[in-house]
Order: sequence, then structure tokens, then C-alpha cells
Amino acid sequence: MANKFHIKKGDTVLVVAGNDKGKKGKVLEILRDKNRAIVEEVNMVTKHTKPSAAKPEGGIETTEAAVHISNLKLVDPATGEATRIGRKLNDKGKLQRYSKKTGEFIKDA
Repeated sequence: MANKFHIKKGDTVLVVAGNDKGKKGKVLEILRDKNRAIVEEVNMVTKHTKPSAAKPEGGIETTEAAVHISNLKLVDPATGEATRIGRKLNDKGKLQRYSKKTGEFIKDA
């Protein structure tokens, strides 16, 4: 069975630990098997590329590296503050994420 995470692709998150602590960014991808996420403009690494047919000049590129899920906290879209997440049934009987800080449901992107 696949892990359930408190964040999804498209969510805005706050980094709570590591070198990029305090930065906010949008989740670009979730790596379920490694419990990691790739966040926009967070954990930037440089990568040296050899010249190839597609890029004859080669060079140094900067890309986002994965961050562990436990180091991320969801930013509540309503208030703009970081919050913990819970799951409960909405009025339609569907399990949905909600903000533990405000108690309001979080709309999925």
C-alpha cells in the first residue's frame, strides 16, 4: 500500500529544517518510494554536464534536489501560515485534508 503524505503536488510548503529553513515554495513532484518531494527554488544543487548533441556547450546547471517530507510543512492557503494537517470526512462523506490551526478544509489543486 502506498504511503499517505500530508502534502500533494501543487501545494505551497514551508521548509522547517535544513539549509533552506524558512523558505516557501511550490511542490513540483512527490517521490513516494523515497519519502521525498521536489520543491521549487529549494535545495538547489549544481550539476556538471558533458557536451552532447543536444547541448554541445555542456556546462554547469542548477536544479532542485529532493527534500525529505518530514522537513516540510503545508502552508494554509486561507491564512498563509504553516499548519499541521488532519483528515476527516467532509459533508459529502469524502475524506479530505483540513488545517489543524483553523479547522477549515483545504481545497485540493
